Amino acid sequence: MPIRPENAARYPADWPEVSLTIRERAGWRCEGSPAHPECRAENGKPHPDTGSIVVLTVAHLDHTPENCLPENLRAWCQRCHLNYDRAIHLRNAYENRRQGKAIGDLFQEPE
Repeated sequence: MPIRPENAARYPADWPEVSLTIRERAGWRCEGSPAHPECRAENGKPHPDTGSIVVLTVAHLDHTPENCLPENLRAWCQRCHLNYDRAIHLRNAYENRRQGKAIGDLFQEPE
């Protein structure tokens, strides 16, 4: 069963087929990211550096789920994909914490 992407509603209806095409294009191996250009970790096998079982994912280079042109997509292992998206994940976590704190302040008893 395919893993559902984050923000699934933003992906095209044929995302499972698009994703499969990209992973097949890569021969079911990581295509290497800017941080780890030589990575060729193989799907379903232990990662040569981390030891975790590789789940090959498909990354959007421009971080836009609607842009599914093949040149914008890369098959990456978890390490490469998470590292590439790190800044976005950090920003989103900051915004979520900030919004939660702001809402909490509205209902806080005055001191």
